[in-house]
Amino acid sequence: SDTFEDLHGLEQLPGIAVQRLMEKGYGFAGEGDWKTAALVRAMKTMGQGLEGGNAFMEDYTYHLNPANPSVLGSHMLEVDPVLAVDKPSCEIHPLGIGGKADPVRLVFNSRGNIDSLNAALMDFGNHFRLLINKTKALEITEELPKLPVARVLWKPLPDLYTAAEAWILAGGAHHTCYSENISAEQLEDFAEIAGIESLVIDEDTKIRDFKNTLRWNEIYYR
Repeated sequence: SDTFEDLHGLEQLPGIAVQRLMEKGYGFAGEGDWKTAALVRAMKTMGQGLEGGNAFMEDYTYHLNPANPSVLGSHMLEVDPVLAVDKPSCEIHPLGIGGKADPVRLVFNSRGNIDSLNAALMDFGNHFRLLINKTKALEITEELPKLPVARVLWKPLPDLYTAAEAWILAGGAHHTCYSENISAEQLEDFAEIAGIESLVIDEDTKIRDFKNTLRWNEIYYR
């Protein structure tokens, strides 16, 4: 992990360096987020040899088109090029935070029209919770010249508004691991092996039932 403030002796924020490390299989998450870094490494190991990739991610912005609400995912300079649908472009652009030289990064779009998911790992003091949201990856059709970073577009299941509410209710983190090749069922098995809680937000999620599951789990893991 790293931070964009305390990187003494570096002229640039380590964008392309982090991307290359993740491409080789290292776990990474920004801002000292060791839990997500560990999760990224675990999911990369689980998906080894399968088509697609696993990468550090966060919700970057929301496309609130009533006809097709979706999420644009990225993370400044640090998204793994294993997700790239085409050959990435190596670019240098100014960055308004960090107080360093304009950083180098790989810019690309991800694959669309595939099943995917986001997973987050949170520490609740008395137990860990693995929160999983199944998603549908969408093709990026816009040029996005003012967003020169790696870009991933997806539709959360069952829909953006239900998924966002459930994510907040479950205390979901803003850092995730985005996966193109691991299923929710596999992550549930992983959580059971590790002895941690797992919650899934998918096409069948209803907020009333999800709230009850949270209440029951709170008693179980007390």
